[in-house]
Amino acid sequence: MKPKVYIETTIISYLASKPSRDLITAAHQQITHDWWEMRLKDFEVYISQFVPDEASAGDADAAARHLALLGSFPLLDATPEALELAGALVARGAIPPRKAADAAHIAVATVHHMQFLLTWNCTHLANAEILVQVQAICAALGYAAPIVCTPEELLGGQDDPMA
Repeated sequence: MKPKVYIETTIISYLASKPSRDLITAAHQQITHDWWEMRLKDFEVYISQFVPDEASAGDADAAARHLALLGSFPLLDATPEALELAGALVARGAIPPRKAADAAHIAVATVHHMQFLLTWNCTHLANAEILVQVQAICAALGYAAPIVCTPEELLGGQDDPMA
């Protein structure tokens, strides 16, 4: 059985965006493309309605590119349990109120037992200090939070020919 991964909106944004002139962003874009090409097939991939909602915001051409990448992934429901957990993540200070959608991504992935949540959002999601709080809140409510990571961390154990 393949591991389950929840894809957050930043992954789709990095895939669909034009190459950045910023070196770090360009590297993240390339890593995301590499993960998509090499590792996507190794996972059961899920999203929630929050992903197409966020991906469709803004420029119409970009939104169309984003949504085209999402077409085949199953949608996880924002169940009452997920909404309650998202509210707790905000109320207990792990996620700022203005970033409630980030709490929703974590909560949906958690209540649906995803092993991984894949993101480039290192401010509110793939952030070690915040994840300590997220894990504690989830555990207190009887849940096991997924491993929140970037595509770079989920590229697998391929041998490095330069090592």
